[in-house]
Amino acid sequence: MRTSSLLLLALAACGEAKTDPVAPAPVRDDSRVPCARGDAPLAPTCTVERERREDGLVLTVRHGDGGFRRLLVTRDGRGVVAADGAVPARVTIVDPGAIEVALGDDRYRLPATVGSAKAAR
Repeated sequence: MRTSSLLLLALAACGEAKTDPVAPAPVRDDSRVPCARGDAPLAPTCTVERERREDGLVLTVRHGDGGFRRLLVTRDGRGVVAADGAVPARVTIVDPGAIEVALGDDRYRLPATVGSAKAAR
């Protein structure tokens, strides 16, 4: 994949057309995303809450045991970053429809659209 490629997230839910590099798209409120802790296999057990804040769209990904991580959707092509805490988010493109986000030992598979820089213009 070229370094000029941009990650266009389809993570959250506003349904608004945007010209930003990050263009959220609708996701059902009851949807679950695959997630795991440590070496456990990914399973669709986490929920995602969306909150529009002054600094952008924040996703709160909740584990079934009550743990959670907050992610800030970026507008610069990186996808997401950690919204709070000192642990940085590592984003890996899995395929044209998904990314994997890792924070410490927690991993999340999130829907995304990966496009080139030309497609984002």
